[in-house]
Amino acid sequence: MHLGFIGVGKMGGPMAGRLLDAAHTLTVFDTQPAALKPLLQRGARQAASAAAVASEVETLLVSLPTPEIVRQVALGIAAGGKLRNFIDLSTTGPRVAREIAAALALKGIAGIDAPVSGGVAGAEKGTLAVMLACPGDRRPLLEPVLRVFGKVFYLGDQPGLGQTMKLCNNLLSATALAISTEAVVMGVKAGLDPRVMIEVINAGSGRNSATQDKFPKAILPRTFDFGFTNALMYKDVKLCVEEAEAMGAPMWVGSAVRHLWAHTASRMGPETDFTTIVRCLEEMAGVEVKPRS
Repeated sequence: MHLGFIGVGKMGGPMAGRLLDAAHTLTVFDTQPAALKPLLQRGARQAASAAAVASEVETLLVSLPTPEIVRQVALGIAAGGKLRNFIDLSTTGPRVAREIAAALALKGIAGIDAPVSGGVAGAEKGTLAVMLACPGDRRPLLEPVLRVFGKVFYLGDQPGLGQTMKLCNNLLSATALAISTEAVVMGVKAGLDPRVMIEVINAGSGRNSATQDKFPKAILPRTFDFGFTNALMYKDVKLCVEEAEAMGAPMWVGSAVRHLWAHTASRMGPETDFTTIVRCLEEMAGVEVKPRS
C-alpha cells in the first residue's frame, strides 16, 4: 500500500521503518529534517507539509507527542482529497479521539485510534501492543498494516476505546515505577543493596515492569536512558486521571502518582528520562540507589 506517516521521531521512525521493511510505499513528513533522513535514504518520499501527505494517500498514520499537535494535524486536513483513514498511534486520550473522529467524519474520513505500547525497543523489534478502535468495515484493511508493529488488539468500533486502554496501561506502568522507586529508596536508606533488592523482588510477588526492565537497564547502571521523558509520562498520567474524574471513576492512587510525576518533571526537567524519578526521591531521602561493588 501507499501509506502516509507524520511524526517519525523516537517511536514513529522505527515504526515507519518497519512499514518500509514490509514493502509498503511511504510518504512522510516531520518538522525535524534529521528525523526524515534515514527513511528518505531507504526510498520514502518527503512531503512539504502534513496536509500534503494527507492529499497523497488513502491511509495516514501519525505518531506525535501531544494531543494538541494531533488535533492540529487532524483538523488541518482538507476535505475532498484521497484520504479515507486517519490512524493515530499517539496517546491523546479518548475525548480528543472522539473529537477528531467527529470532525473527520464530516469530511468522509474515518478517525481511528490505535495507540501503541512497548517503547522504542518494541517499535524497533515489531513487538508493540497495538490498541485498535475502528469501524468494523475498516478492520480487515487496517489490521495487516498495524500487525507490522506488533500484536493488534481490537477493542471495538467506538472512537476512544483504544485511547482509554492506552491510558490505563500507562497509568499502571507509571505507578509501578513510582512505587518501586519509593520502596527501593527506603531499602537503600535502611542499608540494603539495591541490586540484591531487585533480585529478591523479581523472584517474589513484588516484581513488575519497573523492577524487571527499568531498574536493571537504566537505574542500577545509573544511565537513566530508558527512552521515555518525564514530560510524556506526566502527560499520560494526567490524561488518565482527568478522564477518570470526568466519568466519575475513583482514582485515588492515580492522583498521587500524577502529583509525584508533576514534581519529578519540574525538579529533574521535562525532557529528562522518566527513570530520573529515582534521582528525585534520592534527593529527598539523602541516599543514592547505587549497587555495591
